[in-house]
Amino acid sequence: MHIHSIETIPVAVPLTKPFKTALRTVTTAYAIYVKVTTDDGHTGWGEAPPTHVITGDSLGSITYAIQEVITPQLLGKDLRNREEIFRLLTGSIVRNTSAKAAVDMAIHDLLGQLAGLPLYQLLGGFRNELETDFTVSVNDPAEMADDAERYISNGFNVLKVKVGIGDISEDIARIRAIRARIGDGPKIRLDANQGWKPKEAVYAIGQMEDAGLAIELIEQPVHADDIDGLTYVTNHTLTPIMADESVFSAKDAKRVLERRAADLINIKLMKSGGIHEALKINALAESFGVQCMVGSMIETKLGITAAAHLAASQPNITRYDFDAPLMLAKDIVGGGIVYEGRRIHLPESAGLGLLQAEMDCIGKEEIQ
Repeated sequence: MHIHSIETIPVAVPLTKPFKTALRTVTTAYAIYVKVTTDDGHTGWGEAPPTHVITGDSLGSITYAIQEVITPQLLGKDLRNREEIFRLLTGSIVRNTSAKAAVDMAIHDLLGQLAGLPLYQLLGGFRNELETDFTVSVNDPAEMADDAERYISNGFNVLKVKVGIGDISEDIARIRAIRARIGDGPKIRLDANQGWKPKEAVYAIGQMEDAGLAIELIEQPVHADDIDGLTYVTNHTLTPIMADESVFSAKDAKRVLERRAADLINIKLMKSGGIHEALKINALAESFGVQCMVGSMIETKLGITAAAHLAASQPNITRYDFDAPLMLAKDIVGGGIVYEGRRIHLPESAGLGLLQAEMDCIGKEEIQ
């Protein structure tokens, strides 16, 4: 099974409601789909969304990196020599992690097909069902409380609440309003998306602890490069702190783990450059006794399916942020994971479990 061709297909799907964080506002999920075809006719699929403010990737840079840099190095390679392929992919271009992730997903899809196994089983097979949180994007307190109440009534029991815009007192007011509306039962996770300074993060978290708002964890409270600040927040609060944008690679994870700069790590395929590096991050975190979440950008079900296979395969991955497809106006992906409220069921067919006939219909006509 040798790589015969690698194609890129741009897609776009509108969101049902604008998604706001401390870094950006999104109204449409754009992505580059990657289709890898082998000489014996098998196809593997991957996805790369452009997330300029986090990975630096754009639609143009993703397309160029895959077509002009990555593809020439991988054509003709034997999938059975997987480490050679992943080494070439990793070394083909500096950064460009979303482009690498899409190709990595497609290769893993093909490897699962070659083995005749669902990808989560090929990677480890720890579980076949997950439960996702649902994200409350940042708005005024009343609107966020309305959104939170709706998501809880729809069956979700863990909310990931975006903060980090405006004064710290506004963020505290947002969480107070949500907790007052949904009661003490549901879990609340906060994601500041680098929006706080270290001392104000400690102040805000302390205020929420004193108020009994029962926050499960705080994700990336300070700037991604401020590992000293991240360490300061972790050491001066009781609430667990999760590193997200601070960790792209296993090398980044090693720095955070050795400093004890965070209590948890959020792995995203678009940051790590795919499943191959993500497994290294998780294994390193596990060796330090640190659990991981697998999260996502604003992606369609294709990218989330690959991330879910990774998450389901490993016991050290204990939290899941896979709600992005539920925010989209339509599902353009054939097959893959199946949502049942907050529950996600992994497909039992080989690879990512996509329906090839439906996937082959995806083309440039999908652009809105």
